[in-house]
Amino acid sequence: MSGSEEPVWSLVMFDLPVKTKQQRRSASEFRHLLLDVGYQMAQLSVYVRFSPSVASILPCIRTIKRNLPEGGEVRIVAVTDRQWATALRYSNGYQEIPEEEPMQLTIF
Repeated sequence: MSGSEEPVWSLVMFDLPVKTKQQRRSASEFRHLLLDVGYQMAQLSVYVRFSPSVASILPCIRTIKRNLPEGGEVRIVAVTDRQWATALRYSNGYQEIPEEEPMQLTIF
């Protein structure tokens, strides 16, 4: 991922094994990790996070990489806010309005 200063949406898409109790626990821990680093669930195995730049998601990517469940497949994609806004979204056969850019938290 390049160091663009344009706002981006980071998508984490994954398939994790869940046949054993330990695999289910690992999958659950991975989902909670994504929530802890600021992602929100878009679909069952797709989580998204808005960031002001690609550089600001790099620490999250390192955290995800360190915590990958064994035997799972994980893909991380960054799309610009402009691209995210043009995505078509349907639910129960009806087109939905895309999410608006989230407010940025300012800490002094």
